[in-house]
Amino acid sequence: MAFEDKQIQCVDCGETFAFTAEEQERFAARGYTNEPKRCPPCRQARRTERSGDSGSGFQQRPMYPAVCAQCGKETQVPFEPREGRPVYCSDCYSKVKPRK
Repeated sequence: MAFEDKQIQCVDCGETFAFTAEEQERFAARGYTNEPKRCPPCRQARRTERSGDSGSGFQQRPMYPAVCAQCGKETQVPFEPREGRPVYCSDCYSKVKPRK
C-alpha cells in the first residue's frame, strides 16, 4: 500500500501538521487504524500530563532499603524485600546473575 503525506489539523492547538508517509507506514505496522489527532508537540505534552512526570516517559517507582546478602552493603531496590529471599546490590547482582 502506497502512503502519501497528509496535512492534519491538531485538535488541541489548531496548527496543521504533516502525517508523513513514513509515519503512516509505522502506524500501519503497529496495527493502528486511526490517524493522529494531535501534532507531535501536543502528543508529547499530553503524554507528560497523563503520566504525571517531567517528560522522561517513566513514572518514578518507590525504592526500598535493603542490605546486600553477599557483601553486606546498604542499597535500595525497586521492590519490597521479603523475608528469606536474598537481595543483592547492583554490583553483586551482576556477578550472581550475569547477562546472557
